[in-house]
Amino acid sequence: MPISFSRWIVAISALVLMVVFAFCYQAAAQSSSSSGTVQGVVTDSTGAVVPGATVQIENPVSGYTQSTQTDAAGAYAFHNIPFNPYHLTVSARGFETYTHDLALRSAVPVHLDIPLQVGAAGETVVVEAGGGPEDLIETDPSSHTDLDQSLAARLPSESTNAALSSLVTLGSPGVVADSNGFFHPLGEHADTTFSIDGQPISDQQSRVFANQISVDAVQSLEVINGVSPAEFGDKSSLVIRTTTRSGLGLPRPTGSVSLSYGSFGTTNAGVALGFGGKNLGNFLSIDGVNSGRFLDTPEFVPLHAHGNAVNFFDRFDWQANSSDGFHLNLFASRSWFQQPNQFDQQALGQDQRQQNRNFNISGFWTHLFNANLLLSVNPYVRQDRINYYPSANPFSDTPATLSSNRHLTNAGFKTDLSYVKGMHNFKAGFDIYDTLLRENFSLGITDPAFNPVCLDSSGSPITDPSVVNPACTAPGQQPNPNFLPGLLSFDLSRNGIPFLFHGATTIRQQAAYVQDNISVGNWTFMLGLRGDNYSGLSSASSIQPRTGVTYLIKPTGTVLRLAYGRFFLTPYNENLILSSSTGAAGLTDSAAGAFGEAPLKPGHRNQFNAGFEQAVGKFLVVGADY
Repeated sequence: MPISFSRWIVAISALVLMVVFAFCYQAAAQSSSSSGTVQGVVTDSTGAVVPGATVQIENPVSGYTQSTQTDAAGAYAFHNIPFNPYHLTVSARGFETYTHDLALRSAVPVHLDIPLQVGAAGETVVVEAGGGPEDLIETDPSSHTDLDQSLAARLPSESTNAALSSLVTLGSPGVVADSNGFFHPLGEHADTTFSIDGQPISDQQSRVFANQISVDAVQSLEVINGVSPAEFGDKSSLVIRTTTRSGLGLPRPTGSVSLSYGSFGTTNAGVALGFGGKNLGNFLSIDGVNSGRFLDTPEFVPLHAHGNAVNFFDRFDWQANSSDGFHLNLFASRSWFQQPNQFDQQALGQDQRQQNRNFNISGFWTHLFNANLLLSVNPYVRQDRINYYPSANPFSDTPATLSSNRHLTNAGFKTDLSYVKGMHNFKAGFDIYDTLLRENFSLGITDPAFNPVCLDSSGSPITDPSVVNPACTAPGQQPNPNFLPGLLSFDLSRNGIPFLFHGATTIRQQAAYVQDNISVGNWTFMLGLRGDNYSGLSSASSIQPRTGVTYLIKPTGTVLRLAYGRFFLTPYNENLILSSSTGAAGLTDSAAGAFGEAPLKPGHRNQFNAGFEQAVGKFLVVGADY
C-alpha cells in the first residue's frame, strides 16, 4: 500500500507541473507563497498618472498597517502582505480621498488601479459598498486568529528564547501554556506546525528541543486553531502561518535596537534592520538573552538554572523581473543552559547541561504566468543538534546519570500552484521531504534506593551495593516485589555499566493536495483533499478530506462557520528511535525483561468545528468555536 500510494502522489505532482508549464504569460512577480502583493497605478479623471499620492493599507483588528507613495509613473506596490481583509486609502492634494476594501487570501498579486476625483482634500468617496461592521469580518472557513508584529511589541511575554511561543499562547484562544516554552493546542499534545513563509516545520519548538525564530523577525502570525486547509498536514492541530519581515520597499533603512534587564539577572539585547528598494530588499535580525532562570525551575529559588542563547535571521528578496521573484531565509542559533536542580540534587553537586544548535536555509522562487496563476517552489534544509551532558562525577547525578547526542536533519522540496479568478481561490501542490535521525544515548542508575534488590523488615530499601541476591534470604531481609532485574546491569551503584544506545534512520514523507475556496454571494465553501505517505520505522498512508462553509449575515456583521477535516498524525521525531526501541515495558534488551519493540505508528483524527464571528463596530471582533 505505501509504495502504490507514493506513486500516486508522484503522479499528482507531475500533473501539477504539466499544468504549470502549459501557461506562459507574464505579469508582476511575487516572492513568497505565504503573503500577498497589492499594486497598481493612481490616475486622475483624465487618465493622467498622479505621482506622490499617499497610499495606505491597514487592518485595524490585527493592527497591521503600511503606507507608501506613488512614484513618477503613479505606481504603488505593497509586498509581503499577510493574508487578511484590508482597508486601502489613497489621498493626494487637490483630490478626493479614495477608500477601497479588499480581502487578500492568495499569493497571486492583486492589481488595483485607482482613479482619483478632483475635489477638496479630506472628502471621501467609498467606491465599494462598505463602511458597515462586516468590513473586517473574515469569511474563511478555517477558524484562526491574526497576530501582528505591532502586538508582539506591546504584549508582555517571557523572553528566555521562547517569545514566539509566548505570543501564540497569550494571543490565541484554545492554546494552553506548559513549561519551558511548550504550549498545547486543542486536540493533541504539542501537535503544532509552523509554516515559515510557506516552509513547513512540524518538529517541536520549545526551549528544550530547539531554538525558535526571533519575534523581531516576524511580521505577522495567522494561528489556525480550526480545521486547517488541505495544504497543511503532519502536526496540524494548530497551524501557525508565519510571515517574516522584508526589506522590500524600504529605501531608507528602518529598524530598532533594544536592551532590557529584568529579574534573575535576565538581559536581552537585539537589533533589527530592514532596507531595500523596488527590486531588492534585506532584513536582518540578531538577538540574544542571558538569564539566571533560563528554564522553569522545580524550586521557588532557581538552582543551577543559568542559560543563554543567540539567534540570527536574515531574509533577502530579489524581484528579478516582472514575472520572477526570489527570496532566501537564513536562520542560525545556539543556546546553552543548565538543567535546574532540586535542593537534594544541588547538595550533591549535580551539573547537567544542554546545548542546542540549529540552522535553517530556505529558498523561494515564484513565477507569475499571468494575472491569475502563480507558481511557488521552495527547497529547504534545517538541522537541530542537541547535546545533553551529565555531571563530571556520575554519582553527583541522581537518581540516574544520562547523556544524549542527537541530530535531526529535515530536507525537502515544496511546490505550490495558486490560481485566483472570479469565485475561485484554487491551490494545489506537493511536498517531498526526508528527516534524517541520529541518536546516541547513555544511562546509568546512581541511586541504590531507586531499584533495590532487597527490603529490610520495615519495607525500607537496603542500599548496600553488596546485596545483589534477589532471594534476600539473610536475616532481616525480604525480596523487593518491585525489583526490576533487567536494570541491575545498568546500576552503577552496584558495579554495573551504563546502558548505551545508538540508532540511525531516515523518515521519508510525501504529500500532495488540492483545495479551492469558492465564494458565492454570502457563502464561502472550502473544498480540499490531501494525501500523505509516511515511511520510517513504521509505514502508513492516508487520504484526508478537508471541508468547510461560512455564511455572512451582512446587516449584523455576523459569520457562521462549520467545518470537518480528517487528519493524519505522524510520530514525533525527537528521540523517535530510542522510544520506538524500548517498547511500552522498558528496555528491550533481553536482560532488561521487556516484552519487545513496538515502533510508534501514525494515527488518525476526525475533527469537527462549529463557530461564529461577530463584528462590534470597526475595531472589535468577538468569536466562539466548538
